[in-house]
Amino acid sequence: MQVKTKAIVISALKFQEKSLIVKCFTLSHGLKSYFVRDAFSSRKASQKIAYFQPLTILEIEAVHKNKGTLENFKEIKIASAFHSIHSDIYKSTIVMFISEMLHHSIHEEETNEPLFNFLEAALNWLDNHDEIANFHLILLLEITKYLGFYPDTSDIDMPFFEMNEGIFTPFLAISSLTEHESNLFKKLFDLKFENSQKIFHVIERQIVLRILIDYYSFHLDGFKKPKSLDVLKEVFS
Repeated sequence: MQVKTKAIVISALKFQEKSLIVKCFTLSHGLKSYFVRDAFSSRKASQKIAYFQPLTILEIEAVHKNKGTLENFKEIKIASAFHSIHSDIYKSTIVMFISEMLHHSIHEEETNEPLFNFLEAALNWLDNHDEIANFHLILLLEITKYLGFYPDTSDIDMPFFEMNEGIFTPFLAISSLTEHESNLFKKLFDLKFENSQKIFHVIERQIVLRILIDYYSFHLDGFKKPKSLDVLKEVFS
């Protein structure tokens, strides 16, 4: 099947000496993996590799055999040319972290257009704004809406957030956040990308990030903590 679609690069793994295996989240077919032969050997190698930086948004033409094997690109071009994401150390660190989170969170070869459209809009917002300290926190919480485990906020006035059920409760359980942690988590629900990014201090931001990663771990089978987490903490400390 020949397909034309937008695709967000999730990861690119070097294969042998010259090739790449590129995992993309596509608008039309969800998660797909592609084999890029001789990515490092042609005269246009640097151009090819630039296409596959984390969370680059592409327009692709590809052949999908849909047999559980690697697919093949026929044509690739940049859909959204980022101006700052891959050159700004703060933004590139966020993007590296988010791409790893998505790598461990999206597993299905199923269309999820709302998630794709949200990610595309969010990345374009990141590229065009400088107040970004809490961007990754807001993004991770919003993504849970599209993956099916957004917290139930109907009892948000209750003092404790219970991680396993994703609800606020009056009682402290084994899988609950402390009252202090719950209060920090509650602040995140009111934030949008365009809101003030200075609502959390550095330590508070790290606590909220740990809460989010733990929450993903509760609700996604096989979820692994991103290796880039320590780099993110270092850059934003």
